[in-house]
Amino acid sequence: MKARNNRRSGRFGRARLATLALLLPLALGSTAQTPLSWNATTSAYPVTTVTAAPAVRVDAGRPTQQIAYAPPPKHTTPLAQGFDVQRFETMAQALVADQRVPGLALAIVKDGRILSARGYGITDVRAAEPVDAHTVFRLASLSKSFAGTVTGLLVSQGALRWDSKVTDYIPGFRLSDPTAAREVTVADVLSQRVGLTHNTYDRDLEANVDYRSLVQKLAYAPMACRPGQCYGYQNIAFALIGDVLFAATGKFYGETLASHIFKPLGMNDASTGLEGIESSPRWAKPHVRGGGGWVSLMPKPAYYEVMPAAGVNASISDMAQWLIAQTGHRPDVLPESLLATLHAPVIDTPSELRGSSWRGERLNAAGYALGWRVYDYAGHRVVFHGGAVQGYRGVVALVPESDLGIAILWNSESSLPSGLMPTILDTAMGLTPHWLDGRTTGDTLYARDADDAPGIESSTAEARPK
Repeated sequence: MKARNNRRSGRFGRARLATLALLLPLALGSTAQTPLSWNATTSAYPVTTVTAAPAVRVDAGRPTQQIAYAPPPKHTTPLAQGFDVQRFETMAQALVADQRVPGLALAIVKDGRILSARGYGITDVRAAEPVDAHTVFRLASLSKSFAGTVTGLLVSQGALRWDSKVTDYIPGFRLSDPTAAREVTVADVLSQRVGLTHNTYDRDLEANVDYRSLVQKLAYAPMACRPGQCYGYQNIAFALIGDVLFAATGKFYGETLASHIFKPLGMNDASTGLEGIESSPRWAKPHVRGGGGWVSLMPKPAYYEVMPAAGVNASISDMAQWLIAQTGHRPDVLPESLLATLHAPVIDTPSELRGSSWRGERLNAAGYALGWRVYDYAGHRVVFHGGAVQGYRGVVALVPESDLGIAILWNSESSLPSGLMPTILDTAMGLTPHWLDGRTTGDTLYARDADDAPGIESSTAEARPK
């Protein structure tokens, strides 16, 4: 055990007008994609430098080492024998059989090609329609990778820099230590290094306290460390990046996502906010347990108020395009140098080495990048994120050495489908998976970690620090 441990848009915009009117749009131009710094004492990954653009250090003055990944190799490692997409589709179908989960969607891409992008099960137990490739799901914390990516595009365009100070764009931003507030950078926000304790004021957000009030309340929140020096997963503080981008561009966050990511990538079903999902032609209702089965609900608005953290909606067809772009096959939209920066860990996340069974067995190291997690998964680098909020769950993983991308979305609070992701990863790497082997409770397959998710907007929410 000791050895293992050692290894181990519209609605949003209107609600914020009063706050955003106070912002100062400053453009601190730099077209360089900048290698960030990871505070790890040891690295499980090879260290190389991105040379596609001049490097500007984002953590100037901080005692940290430079680390960045080279772009994915041109010649990738073949998938292990036995990697059978049809088998994974059969597993997905089995997960929705007898409404073990109401609905699910799975996408697998390899070498820039879509191997599968299908839906399974139903959108709503009360008004059943089949989930298809264009059924829209709420992405919850999978939204964070979109925030990191769109910010990186604006960095490339010179609208701001990774080391731009948040107070340059939000002059009224305060923390309990006034000097700390002036230190927080754009990169700190996106890499969960603001210095606050985990999930600060998420409970208040779930209790429908408005976002603007919670941002002001950050001035009284306890600090865990100086900005940039420790990891503390956030949703409210993470959403500050939306205010920063508004100040830098004059456009609401949802507009920026649509113009820079959704439209160029052909994510035609994607949207932001509660109005976005409710106006979709076909969308999956969230489901919670009740009455001996599943009960469908209407989505709650709370986490849509922190749109960069949890406000994106998308279909599995959209997610297939997202995977293709994030694996480097849309350089016209996401340049190679940008992806290398986005996927480079900058802070250790030791809590990821425990919790669920597959993390405990497979992960040797874990870090947080810019809206992404990065794992040493049994000696293989995996770029990952998970999300969960009120009856929705999702996971995304990229395996750069194999040029492989996987996305799984489902519309219930069940943890059972989470075992499908490590099953696919194990099979791709030639390992023996045992994550969907008949343990029926589901909870043994995936222990929900607040670090993976914005939270549950119900009385079943886990206790977390305020």
